[in-house]
Amino acid sequence: MTSEKLTVTVEEAGALLGIGRGLAYEMAKTGRLPVLRFGKRMVVPRRLLDDMLQTAINYQQVNEIRQAS
Repeated sequence: MTSEKLTVTVEEAGALLGIGRGLAYEMAKTGRLPVLRFGKRMVVPRRLLDDMLQTAINYQQVNEIRQAS
């Protein structure tokens, strides 16, 4: 079993994304940042964060290809 955490806090996710704490919590509350809720605690699954970033990269690449055509 790996010692890497499966989840990060919303603040940690914000830091990984290069955004501030406030924006990270706003994104979590509006569903733009995938979170799991345990009572009042919100955590971000690392796998979903990675998936979200990959989707954004793919979307950006498609738009760049369309603009180049």
